[in-house]
Formats: sequence, C-alpha cells, structure tokens
Amino acid sequence: MSQVNSVSKSMMKNRLRIFKRLKESDKTPVKILLLAALIGAAVGLIGSLFELGTTWISNYRIQSVSEWVAPKWLMVVGMFFISALLAMLGYYLVKRFSPESGGSGIPEIEGALQDLRPVRWWRVIPVKFIGGLGTLGSGMVLGREGPTVQLGANLSQMFYDLFRLKDNESRHTLLASGAAAGLSTAFNAPLAGILFIIEEMRPQFKYSLISIKAVFIGVVTSTIVYRLINGEAIVLNIGQFSSAPMNTLWLYLILGLMFGVIGICFNGFLLYLQSKFLAFYQNKISRFVLMGGLIGGACGAVGVYLPEIVGGGYSVIHQMVAGQFTITLLFIFFALRFLTSTISFSSGAPGGIFSPLLALGTLFGGVFGYAALEIFPNYQIEVATFAIAGMGALFAATVRAPLTGIVLVLEMTNNYQLILPMIITCIGATMVAQFLGGKPLYSVLLEKTLARSEKETAPPATDKP
Repeated sequence: MSQVNSVSKSMMKNRLRIFKRLKESDKTPVKILLLAALIGAAVGLIGSLFELGTTWISNYRIQSVSEWVAPKWLMVVGMFFISALLAMLGYYLVKRFSPESGGSGIPEIEGALQDLRPVRWWRVIPVKFIGGLGTLGSGMVLGREGPTVQLGANLSQMFYDLFRLKDNESRHTLLASGAAAGLSTAFNAPLAGILFIIEEMRPQFKYSLISIKAVFIGVVTSTIVYRLINGEAIVLNIGQFSSAPMNTLWLYLILGLMFGVIGICFNGFLLYLQSKFLAFYQNKISRFVLMGGLIGGACGAVGVYLPEIVGGGYSVIHQMVAGQFTITLLFIFFALRFLTSTISFSSGAPGGIFSPLLALGTLFGGVFGYAALEIFPNYQIEVATFAIAGMGALFAATVRAPLTGIVLVLEMTNNYQLILPMIITCIGATMVAQFLGGKPLYSVLLEKTLARSEKETAPPATDKP
C-alpha cells in the first residue's frame, strides 16, 4: 500500500513539474503562430474583397458606358473620361497621402524586412485598397497581386502594433507571413505563396522553425478564407493538356533562352520609363495626377476597340489558349501589351506587374508554339503548352524566381503534367538573364527607392565661406 502511495505521489510531482514548466515557458512562439493564422484570415478576406471590387468596377464601367451611348466614337470618349477619373483617384491618393503605395509595393516589403523602409499601415491599407480599385478598375495594364502582397504585409504590421509586440524578429516573421498570404490569396496558389517568400525574399527572410511555420499557417488560413468566398476553382481554367513529348523538350529550352533576353529588355525598358516619368513629375502632384488620368483614360478608350491589349490579362490568356488568335495577331498583341504594361507600371500607379507578365509570356509562348508547329509539322506539338511554359519563363527572367514561377503557373492552370517543360523553360530564361547581367526587378526598384529617399532627406549643400 505504501508503495502504491509513493508511486502516485511521484506521478503527481511529475505532473506538477510539467505544469510548472509550461507556465514558465516562453509563450511567444505560440502567440506568433496564432497571430499568423489570424493575419492569414484577414488577408484572405481583404484580398478577396479587393479582387471582387476591381472586377465589379471594371465590369460596371464597361456596361454603363455601353448602355449610355450607342455610337462607337462616343463610347471611346465616355470610356476615356470615366477611366481617367478612376485612375486620377488612385494617383491622387498615392501622391497626397501615401507615396509608398505607388507601384506593386513588393519592394517596400522587402525593404521593411531589412529594416530599411517603414511600414505605415494606417495610410497604406486604405490608399492601396481604394487607389488600386481606381487604377485597376480603369482598365490599366496592372495586376492585383503586388497590391495584395503589400496589403497582407501591412495588415501584419497592424496586428503587430495592436497586440503591442516588441520583438523585432516576431515582426519580421509576421511581415513575411502576411506577404505570403497575400500572394496565395491573389493567385489561389498556396504553395507559390510560400515559395515566393523563401525564394524571392531570401535575402530578407530570416529563416527559422517558427518563421517558416508562421508562413505556412498564414498561407493556409488565407487560402481557406479565399476559397470560402470565391470557391475552389483554379484562377486560369484553360483545360488540360498532354505532357510534352521527349523530342520537343529542346524547343522549350530555346524558348527559355529567348525569354531570358525578353526579360532583360522588359526590365530595362520599364526602369528607363520610370526615370523619364520621375523627371517629368518633378515631385509635383498636378503632373503626377494628370499623367495618371491620361494613361488610365487612354487604356479605357483603347479597350473599346482592342480589349486584348489592356487590363490585367487573364482574358487574353483564355483567348490565346482557345486558339482565337493567329500568329500575326499574337505578335502584335505581345508588342502592344509590352508597351502598355511597362507604361502603366512605371508611371507609379498603385498596381502590380504579375498578371501582365503572365499575359505577355502567354502571347510570346503562343508565337513560338505556332512557329515550331510550322517548322516541325511531324512533332506532336500543342501550342498551348508553349504558352503555359512562357507564363512562368517571363516571370522567372524578370523577377528571377524560377521555382516560384514554375509552381505558380502549375497551380493556376492545374497542368502539373507540364512540370518538366516548365522547369526547362524557366531555368533557361533565368540562366540567360543572369548571364547577360540582368538584376531581379524588385531588387533594382528597392535600390532606386532607397536612393531617392536618401536624396530627399539629405541636407542641402552649402557654399563654403
């Protein structure tokens, strides 16, 4: 009996030690993981509302003008003014209240993860959301993905401040979680959201067991909320295609090498236009807003006759894969969208570049596919497979994140059987871009932002007596 009592007392002591250890243990990791889940849910909600809002405004703009006026030329005039007003709203909000909300916002988050840029969520969240509704709703060639990433990271900073956390490492973890949740929400691609943080933001992301868990949790909850609101359908439902035959794989390598050159040209031209726009603006709000109205209005007006060269680009991807364009039209649309996308993004509008990049990659991939079919009629070539490979290749060449580009496109299209040609094309594009000395787009944009900020805050030079 005494032996039984001693055993029971020993068990009780062990339980007390466990409870005492739990009480004295650091609760920070658990708190961070719970916050990551909460942030992911909030990002999924805000990102879904942002997507629904931009789609509704764009559709309402087109339908209302079509109902008001019948003649085509009057539709062009009406579309110009309505699109110009929507775009000017976005540009004004950015310039007047939150300059860091211009562009995609991803360089700002990369800078924040390095403690080089502040995260002023109280002004970025409303300006990016409302301003993005204006510019994307106007028909400009922009994507919602970059803004959703910036919104996600700023929501993370908001929760960090509201819960009065002081640990800078926890702040970095939550910022990364919110950014990953934003990308996964924008594309309904959870794995791509995780890889984007690990690959694209690898210089800034502080990898640890807690941080990677937080990123996973944020992505999972954001994707669940997104699918509860929007359904589980993939973003690009373009059908299933057969895997590429072995004798055609070398063609995907050639395509990738060509995309490496195109990616270098795209980044260089975009940065060139950005410098010209900044020189024209001279930091004057009137010039900035009027230029935004001119670009937005022009995109709206052009969309009456050529809707294929404006907007985010998902519709043109569906049309191309469905075989609605000839090789000549594909090349013309590629050239025109190259111009409209670089102008829209480099002008400082609150909007991203991901969707326009995917559309450009699809168009040139289609051109290459039709050419290959003409040259090698005995090959079992499906033009659409080259278009799908092109989506990821241009993304890889410009952003320099091949793994993210591969997984992103496969998740968006549900064509996992094309993983081998995707890898070949994306690696080829990345190698050529690197060999030619090109730098990742967002890294260059961050460097330029930091340089401008340093120049603006530098004290004026004084003449020596």
